[in-house]
Amino acid sequence: MASKIKDEKLDFLFEAILTLETVEDCYSFFEDLCTVSELQEMSRRMQAARMLRANAVYADIAAQTGLSTATISRVNRCLKYGSDGYNKALDSLEANRHPGVTDRRRS
Repeated sequence: MASKIKDEKLDFLFEAILTLETVEDCYSFFEDLCTVSELQEMSRRMQAARMLRANAVYADIAAQTGLSTATISRVNRCLKYGSDGYNKALDSLEANRHPGVTDRRRS
């Protein structure tokens, strides 16, 4: 699936993202790049992916994330049949989990 979207402009964007070293760096970059709504939507989809992998039911995911069941279904399809992006990211997060990472907030 990545081949459908691959181009030099996206390569440049992804290479820029890969240079970010801290959560704070990500906040700074993504606040400049995306709207608040776009960031919130992406974070809700990641939350849904994590919950789906933990076998949560759609109703609970919808209640906790505010996502529609159609969006949750799309995330689920990506987890099962997509490019494996969600799974790679979630596996990496689990493997590299540091105490307190999810508790960091902007001051």
